[in-house]
Amino acid sequence: MLDLTIVIPTKNEEVNLPGCLSAIGNDFAKKIILIDSSTDSTRDIAKEFNVEVIDFAWDGKFPKKRNWFLRNYKLDTKWVLFLDADEYLTDDFKSEACLSLEKGDYVGYYLNYTRYFLGKKLKGGYPLRKLALFQYGAGEYERVDEERWSGLDMEVHEHLIVKGKVGIIRSEIDHRDFQGVAHYVIKHNEYATWEAERFLKTYTDENNKHLTWAQKLKYRLMKSILIGPAYFFGSFLLLGGFRDGSRGLAFAILKMSYFTQVHCKIREKSRS
Repeated sequence: MLDLTIVIPTKNEEVNLPGCLSAIGNDFAKKIILIDSSTDSTRDIAKEFNVEVIDFAWDGKFPKKRNWFLRNYKLDTKWVLFLDADEYLTDDFKSEACLSLEKGDYVGYYLNYTRYFLGKKLKGGYPLRKLALFQYGAGEYERVDEERWSGLDMEVHEHLIVKGKVGIIRSEIDHRDFQGVAHYVIKHNEYATWEAERFLKTYTDENNKHLTWAQKLKYRLMKSILIGPAYFFGSFLLLGGFRDGSRGLAFAILKMSYFTQVHCKIREKSRS
């Protein structure tokens, strides 16, 4: 069992949570904690799995769930992993994580995730990778001071910043969102609003010096209407989204629409 706490921020995740907790199992991490703001049966499901639940009420400002937890909850494990309720740990990931954390070469790890769309795993498109596993006390998510730009009470596009060397765990975590296309569209409308507000109020080269080159490129392209077509070209053609046929085409079009929406909201808010 790893010297690890898995923290799952939740808000009405009764559909995804049972599979997420089952995939973790009983012998991988010392502790599992939910930071919850649900109105459905999420808490009841957590209790069935004997998982600790911490209530969270967001006031619309910094910090959101993850940074609030890091600043207010004292852990007794060396490592912490932030996991979403629609992310399912695989046996390959757990095996590689055990080997990587035992070596202790890094203070944090980028993790790789599968992507599902219309019920099936995608073969092509941009890979999904994020820094979500790190030594407790080695960092926190970037501070973005907002005034309830959206209903997002959890850090989503805020980047984790850690002090020290960062490695990669290549075995994938299954990212399975079972809440359907309607939820996907609503969610990404909120993301687009947040991204536009963040860009206008915080984007400078100085504020974003901690980002990777790909993240910096994304933020620079937000000023251009070409960000949507550029994403489509890269995802569907260069990175093999066409291998998924009509699903890959639909997914690339939806993501192109999302980035175009971000750009348009930036222009709209700039004028107002």
